[in-house]
Amino acid sequence: MTGIEQEHDLGWAASLREFRTHLGVERGLGTKTVEAYLSDLGQMAAWAVERDQEPGSLDRDAITAFLVHQQGLGKKPRSLARLSSALRQFLAFLRLEGSTGAGPEAVVKPPRPPRILPKTLSEAQVEAILAAPDLGDPLGVRDRAWIELLYATGLRVSELAALPALSVFLDEGFIKVMGKGRKERLVPFGEGAESWLRSWLALRPGFRPKGGELFLGRGGEALTRQHLWRLIKRYATKAGVDAKTVSPHVLRHAFATHLLDHGADLRAVQAMLGHADISTTQIYTHVHQARLRALYDRMHPRSRG
Repeated sequence: MTGIEQEHDLGWAASLREFRTHLGVERGLGTKTVEAYLSDLGQMAAWAVERDQEPGSLDRDAITAFLVHQQGLGKKPRSLARLSSALRQFLAFLRLEGSTGAGPEAVVKPPRPPRILPKTLSEAQVEAILAAPDLGDPLGVRDRAWIELLYATGLRVSELAALPALSVFLDEGFIKVMGKGRKERLVPFGEGAESWLRSWLALRPGFRPKGGELFLGRGGEALTRQHLWRLIKRYATKAGVDAKTVSPHVLRHAFATHLLDHGADLRAVQAMLGHADISTTQIYTHVHQARLRALYDRMHPRSRG
């Protein structure tokens, strides 16, 4: 608590020490999370000490004034949201300790952080990346296969790296994926991915696999997430696509966005992506709507009045 741990800190230092213990011991929060909360609350403490306000004497007006002050300093909505969360938890803690001052309900709802739409790629850009591997090289066949599968299924890169060869059901056209929280899901894939998977599986034994993972490095070891990340960057550059805008996760976004562009049901996309909550998947509807808006504005004769 920089700048206020002094004799006349009006009880802030002691309160924040107790709150630190509460967060770390009783709630079991990680060190970084605890430090972030205490850093935010240190700003509140410094502001309150200047105005001779103790932790237990804070009221709604004081808290609102502090948040308005922080907003006036140019704090971004996300920073204000984190600060508000820290304040709510601190006031809830004080109330548990017997404070008669303001409770967590006194913290006004912060401005909603702006929605950050996920980056995606056009279908033409994806096609260019798919065409980039050298198919005269077995490693190029491998890379074409995993990029096809990634785009066909929307897997997380960690799921792709760990995917066992035995989890691919070529004749049925689906894979069995172990996702977050050890939850299994079945994800279909199309004929394009099937064809390249068959080509890769014919070559895979020659890599002398050290494990059961589907995609292997030159020495038979499983490909890592970092290796897959570097490869997709390399192929993006070769395809003439800005590598800064491309990653395995961006291909996952492209999978979801392009499905919705072609009329897929949001619940079906949710199931394939492995999202526990439909609200996580709904971000793609905003991407989809933005693309439709741009298309309309560009193409419709009366879009500009």
